[in-house]
Amino acid sequence: MNRWFRLAAAVVAMAMIGNLQYAWTLVVQPMMAATGWKLSQVQWGFSIFVAVMTWAMPLSGWLIDRLGPRTFLTVAAILCGGGWSLLGRAQSLSGFYALYAVAGLGNSFAYCCCTALGLKWFPDKRGVASGLIAAGYGTGAAVFNPLFGKLIHEMGYRDTLLFTGIILGMVLAVAGQFLKYPSSGFVAAPPPGVQPMIRRQAVQFNSLEMLRAPQFYVLYIMMLMVGIGGLMATAQVAPVARDFKVGATALAVALSLNPLGNGLSRMLWGWASDWLGRERTMAVAFALQAVFLASVVTLGRRGDVWFVVTMALVFLTWGELYVLFPAVLADMFGARHAASNYSFLYSTKGVASILGGGLAAALFEKTGTWNYAFYVSAGLAACSAVAAVGLRRIPLPNKATPTPETPPAVAQASELSS
Repeated sequence: MNRWFRLAAAVVAMAMIGNLQYAWTLVVQPMMAATGWKLSQVQWGFSIFVAVMTWAMPLSGWLIDRLGPRTFLTVAAILCGGGWSLLGRAQSLSGFYALYAVAGLGNSFAYCCCTALGLKWFPDKRGVASGLIAAGYGTGAAVFNPLFGKLIHEMGYRDTLLFTGIILGMVLAVAGQFLKYPSSGFVAAPPPGVQPMIRRQAVQFNSLEMLRAPQFYVLYIMMLMVGIGGLMATAQVAPVARDFKVGATALAVALSLNPLGNGLSRMLWGWASDWLGRERTMAVAFALQAVFLASVVTLGRRGDVWFVVTMALVFLTWGELYVLFPAVLADMFGARHAASNYSFLYSTKGVASILGGGLAAALFEKTGTWNYAFYVSAGLAACSAVAAVGLRRIPLPNKATPTPETPPAVAQASELSS
């Protein structure tokens, strides 16, 4: 089966699980109205979902590399569909947190499977392949958010969660049957004129070896700093709009444009990184992210149009971190153990979700303004941009016993046989 067909199946799977994160902001207000829970209490559920999703990845990545993606994506379909479907039936905060955590575990399995597939099948086009897969996670909400809003209005949020959970679980299970990783010796031949600005590791690091390398921790801190602002915008867009007195129509437009910008950012910046180099692309994208986060609480207050534009720009310069970091990690440590290696780096999203979800909401409730949360997030993104400037000067990691990658000729033969 052609590797591009497998990539398409991974994109479909990512579009399904993306709804568990990006449709969440539509559920917040109906759930608060029905249960009497406070904003910060409800948003802790989002933080728990993302934390479980990310912190379970080291385990799921380790197992997926050994057992393959099909079984795990089937299990993910059950966990995602079941957790999301029953979310509206929760009678207590603890039950709500537990169900969203179950959905987060399934999300972890699916995300890890699909991201690793792109890194393994497309070492010659890591930026493009990672961008397409990550774009599926972000852009699916552009299609489904209007549907979620309509269903919540007509059916209520409880029945909407039940219906959409069953559907996304079924589609995810079917897509998973088309996923398969290449043989361990597969390395695609680089295209003619490959860009010298991309540094690629000739040695394969497993996760324990990677965790002993200081280069990993530089990437970890950078990804954490730049991840906070976008996750905050994802979780808080509707509460921020209400505080800014943004109209319902403008909010609906923002909820459609934001995931489109998110998905476009993953394809655009992923493609750019294959040509400009990962580090240069990071520096530009993260610097713009800092500017646009600050603009939300300055220009975004001036009216509906400004709010829509500034929020869309935040997403256009945020989603790329889930493309650039897995690509640069594979460039730096090799792609053979891509699933387990990236799972450790991706755990930054769990820390960022706590800061951007529950704590940001609590800070707003205490101060009455979103300024502090957005300005601090902008400053962290700027720090990550500065770090990216110096990232290229850091040497590639070394280990005692190099294991060269398979020559391109073998890779071509392996791809033809698939």
